Amino acid sequence: MLKENLIMLRKLNGFSQEQIAEKIGISRQAYAKWESGATIPDIDRAAALSQVYGVTLDGLMKTEAAEGIGMLPPAPRGKNIWGTVTLGERGQIVVPKAARERFALKAGDRLIVCSDENGIALIPAEFFERAVQELMDILSDKP
Repeated sequence: MLKENLIMLRKLNGFSQEQIAEKIGISRQAYAKWESGATIPDIDRAAALSQVYGVTLDGLMKTEAAEGIGMLPPAPRGKNIWGTVTLGERGQIVVPKAARERFALKAGDRLIVCSDENGIALIPAEFFERAVQELMDILSDKP
C-alpha cells in the first residue's frame, strides 16, 4: 500500500528518488527502501512526504482501487475519490454511501449539477442558491 503510493506519487510528480530524499532530509537509499517495502518511514518522515506530495497522511498510507481502472493515486489534500457510479437508463446515479455520509445527503435532497470541460460536479442546492443570492446582493449594492 504505502510503497505503491510512494512510487506512484513520485512518478506523477516527476521526481527522482534522490530529489524526494533531499526534500525530506534522508538518503536516497533510505527512500528506496520505503519504495521497495523493506522499511517504512517514521511518522515525522511520513508527514513530510504527505506535505511534499500534497496528500493527507491517511491518503499516503492506504490505496484505493476503482472498478475497471485499478489502483488510484492518493487524492490531493481536500479532494476525495468516492468510487464509481453507474448511470441508469434514465440518467439516475447512486452517490456512494461514504460520500452521502460525509456530506449528510439523504433521500429527497436537491443537488445542482455543474460542469466544465473536464467533468461534472454535484453541489447541494441550498449551498449553491445561498452563494448565488449573496453574489446578487453584493452586485445590487454596487452603483
